[in-house]
Amino acid sequence: MADTTTAVPEVTAPPAEKGLKAILGGNFRQYGMIIALFLLMVFFTIQTDGLFLTPRNVTMLLVQNSYVLILAIGMVMVIIAGHIDLSVGSVCAFVGAVVALSMKSWGFPWWAAILLGVVMGVLVGMWQGFWVAIVGIPAFIVTLAGMLLFRGLDLMILNAESITVPDTFQAIANGYLPAVGPNTNYHNLTLLFTVLAVAAVVWMEIGNRAALKKHNMVMPPVARSVLKVVLLSVIIIVAGMLLASYRGVPVVALILFALVGIYSFVTRKTVFGRHIYAVGGNRNAARLTGVNTTMVDFLLMVNMSMLAGVAGMVYTAYLNAANPKDGTGFELDAIAAVFIGGAAVAGGIGTVIGSIVGGLVMGVLNLGLANMSVDQNVIQVIKGLVLLGAVAFDVVSKKQGKPSIIGLIQRTFSRSAPLPGAVAEAEAVKHEGAGLSNTDELR
Repeated sequence: MADTTTAVPEVTAPPAEKGLKAILGGNFRQYGMIIALFLLMVFFTIQTDGLFLTPRNVTMLLVQNSYVLILAIGMVMVIIAGHIDLSVGSVCAFVGAVVALSMKSWGFPWWAAILLGVVMGVLVGMWQGFWVAIVGIPAFIVTLAGMLLFRGLDLMILNAESITVPDTFQAIANGYLPAVGPNTNYHNLTLLFTVLAVAAVVWMEIGNRAALKKHNMVMPPVARSVLKVVLLSVIIIVAGMLLASYRGVPVVALILFALVGIYSFVTRKTVFGRHIYAVGGNRNAARLTGVNTTMVDFLLMVNMSMLAGVAGMVYTAYLNAANPKDGTGFELDAIAAVFIGGAAVAGGIGTVIGSIVGGLVMGVLNLGLANMSVDQNVIQVIKGLVLLGAVAFDVVSKKQGKPSIIGLIQRTFSRSAPLPGAVAEAEAVKHEGAGLSNTDELR
């Protein structure tokens, strides 16, 4: 009897690219927004005869945009899950007013006022999360109502007057790390943090390669890893030297870096982070696979309002007072940062790092155009066109069957090399069967 066994074709990894393309990961478009940010900085540096890239300007770029970047961290998680929060500006103003009032009229020390602000943000988030997650009202409607509600409460607290905050509280946004050690004409603590940051980049890359080797996965070329480490290290060193030659690392920058690290870990490495992408990719499929979508929605709203409270305190400290017009337009800046950073309008795609890059693009535009003495109305027009162009590029790419910019960036930094044949096929089948194929952008 003839043997009729059908041979199963072997699934192999894609052939390796050659040359510079292989070193950079096989696709230059994946670095689109980061390259755009770099080119903008070079352009404004040339146009302002070097004024833009001075140490003071770089420091102010971080300080003046810190509240938007903090909001963008929470907003990207909300948008990934398919929601949107229009109330963050009003929540910022409301929490800032409560914190300022607590220090001026209730005798709270600065640290107790900060704890109060965090608690107020959580309570606001629980209120809005109840209506979104438990009652089932769309987040757009709930947060639109919240925008009006908390703006009204803010105006009632301030009564059309400003409430100043003490110097100790102002240090949150206007303070810097203390100068220590010998006189080197640089800020020594900032230099130390720069060295530690470079060491962390090297250590993480070595760890990634060790993990790939441990699981018998194909490792990227050594040249790619070296180039990646060198590029990141150069960026860190340049930024560190610029900060160190002014007044050092601002306190608010430390807060921002800590939040970026924590939330990048949460979204990329935890079960809750995976659930956020699953809900945004396909809510019904996520529910069928056991994801508690109600709890995910509730926690996202709580987290967003808590970060809005933090951003509100930072902004109040930056202005040295809580003012009736605080928070106006903050929600639009945060949403713009998220979409410029590559998040998908329909949800399921986006990263914390992408939203930070998007926020920095907007900040660079604001600061660079202001340095060039461009009229503020023209700046608004340019920012609007940039936002429209970024989203349009993402939509057109998807219509052509191409991944978004952020998806390409994620694949590069989380998949250093393609999975070997059989493992890659099994992974694809697993995700497709679970109904979570849209979360592949996260991996």
